[in-house]
Amino acid sequence: MYAHLSLTPLISLLAGILILVMPKLLNFIVAVYLIIIGLVGLFGVGAMRFN
Repeated sequence: MYAHLSLTPLISLLAGILILVMPKLLNFIVAVYLIIIGLVGLFGVGAMRFN
């Protein structure tokens, strides 16, 4: 069985939970989120193989 796991929804969920718990972290979380999404867009998820 193969389970496809997407990175973007997991990061979004984690960021949303952290923002709800600690609203003062909003700027930091958004900046980190954008950096991660940018890196995934540049290098692609296929480049990150966990074998």
